[in-house]
Amino acid sequence: MNRRFTVSLIVLAVLSAQAFAQNVIDLIISEAVPDSVVVDDYGRMSGYIEVYNTSQGTVNIGGCYLTDDRSDLRKSLIPKGYAKGKIGPGQNLLFFTSGNGSDGLTYTDFTISRGRTIYLVSNDGKTIIDSLSIPAGLPAGMAAVKLPVDAKGIRHAQSDEAAVPSPYMKNGDQNAESGSQRMARTDPHGLILTIVSVTVVFCALAILWFLFWILFERPAKKKSTAASKTVKKAAKAKGGKAEGEVAAAIAMALDMESNGDTYAAIATALHLYLNDSVHDQESFIITIKPLQSSNWTDRTQTFRRMPRTSTTQKQDRNENIQAQDQRQCL
Repeated sequence: MNRRFTVSLIVLAVLSAQAFAQNVIDLIISEAVPDSVVVDDYGRMSGYIEVYNTSQGTVNIGGCYLTDDRSDLRKSLIPKGYAKGKIGPGQNLLFFTSGNGSDGLTYTDFTISRGRTIYLVSNDGKTIIDSLSIPAGLPAGMAAVKLPVDAKGIRHAQSDEAAVPSPYMKNGDQNAESGSQRMARTDPHGLILTIVSVTVVFCALAILWFLFWILFERPAKKKSTAASKTVKKAAKAKGGKAEGEVAAAIAMALDMESNGDTYAAIATALHLYLNDSVHDQESFIITIKPLQSSNWTDRTQTFRRMPRTSTTQKQDRNENIQAQDQRQCL
């Protein structure tokens, strides 16, 4: 059962990893140019559509669709099973808008024009992942782009202004300082990072200690307080002092970690003593002997006598004959 459970967990982990690695919802159309501004694989000038991966994992775009017609979401299929279709984290892929998808894996079956909207459709052919509008007044040779709107470059929004085409490059300020670069500049020796790390660790330890105290120490303290009250009551019942068998029995009951039978025996002894029913009047002595093993666990009781063989019987007869001869000689 445990083996099957382990195998199931491994399978689920692998499937989850694959699903995460191929989450096409992280793809966006980052740039589109209707004019012929880039050279394709055939040496022709062509417009293009740029798809960008905003996630931290590799995404396989194979099986998705590109279209400029909302009523025909499956206009241009992106073929499956080719290495270029796997877009790495923070990378982009260009699709040439030649109007003839048979030119290659990265060519569309349509050309884009101003005033149209480009759609990236999921591999189900129904779900629109992202879109980018080509302004009707877009200047010649310029591109409609999406720019990052957060520090990590995960969320993007379409810019109202036309931009210079930048194929194969990430949009936005390429010289913008990242968080790690900013930290390296402001804290070159790592002092702030060290203080923050140590503070986080000590805070976590303090929280763990508090939880441990709430769950374990506090209930144990309450039990100890209740036991102390029991000691005082017992001492008051026997003349005002907790001594003799009472003190020893209570101390053992509080300190010994044993099973319920021992606690029951100690409780019975205390009850008998407090009610003057103790037949053992030895002072300051309490004897608790561990239970000896019974015959049920005695291995010698499991021995069985083996049947005597003919050879053994013959040896016994010879020994008896020799013993008789010795007695006759005497």
